[in-house]
Amino acid sequence: MEPVTFPAQRVDESGERLRLLHVHAHPDDESSKGAATTAKYVAEGVEVWVATCTGGERGSILNPAMDRPDVLENMAEIRKQEMDAAREILGIHQVWLGFVDSGLPEGDPLPPLPEGSFGTVDFDVAVEALVKVVREFRPHVMTTYDENGGYPHPDHVRCHQISVAAFEAAGKDGAFPDAGPLWQPRKLYYHMGWRKRFEALSAAMKARGLESPYEERLRTWRSDPERDNRVTTQVRCDEYFETRDRALLAHATQIDPKGHWFAVPLEVQQDAWPTEDYELVRTVVDSPVPEDDLFAGIPTRPGPAAN
Repeated sequence: MEPVTFPAQRVDESGERLRLLHVHAHPDDESSKGAATTAKYVAEGVEVWVATCTGGERGSILNPAMDRPDVLENMAEIRKQEMDAAREILGIHQVWLGFVDSGLPEGDPLPPLPEGSFGTVDFDVAVEALVKVVREFRPHVMTTYDENGGYPHPDHVRCHQISVAAFEAAGKDGAFPDAGPLWQPRKLYYHMGWRKRFEALSAAMKARGLESPYEERLRTWRSDPERDNRVTTQVRCDEYFETRDRALLAHATQIDPKGHWFAVPLEVQQDAWPTEDYELVRTVVDSPVPEDDLFAGIPTRPGPAAN
């Protein structure tokens, strides 16, 4: 029998496997933001962890097929099961920070966040929880959301805030001394969604004689050149878009198989926009932009075959 071979691991200059930590607010965020990048790096032998800040307990049911009383009554447990399924598809390790979903407040004026939810807990308590994960896993690279949370959900904004703080604190002597041995990640990125991607997908659909699902969105989208210019890093990962979609569908309460996530055929996406896009916001290594790799600038050497 022929021996089974695996791809070589990507390792740093000391021979340690490269490590990537995504920090997300809720279960399903790891599949809707950067999941194809995750699958690509897993396939290349990078160790990937996801830290999920909350359990998504207050999430709405966004898939009509799952809009049932028994699902709503057991939302916390079902979302954990969905996360388990997505984790297996992506090939990652996932850890819960243990905070409670704040929900998305609605109304004018907005009501206060529920007492004890992620958006209300003591900031240092939340930062220390993430610092413990950083010091345990020792990632070379971290990703999170921008200062607006990607969209202004209070848990996404708080996720951004604690991720930036943890990146700074994890390697700082005297910061959270009970959180484990110091470790300084090399780079921190924000997930970036930008108009140029939607323009490209819309044009590709129309060029094929198909209706663009983004026409109305683009018509009302206020141009923000400054935001578009913030993208520094484009990771080609179109080979893994199908894996991303399977991970998304694992979150059945949140993802409608007939919804907007799948409005553009996979082959159109792969042809028109084959990357996932990021902004490099912190680095302790020399990594000139633009980049095509989250680990650019981190000294590496050829790695052994992955086990």
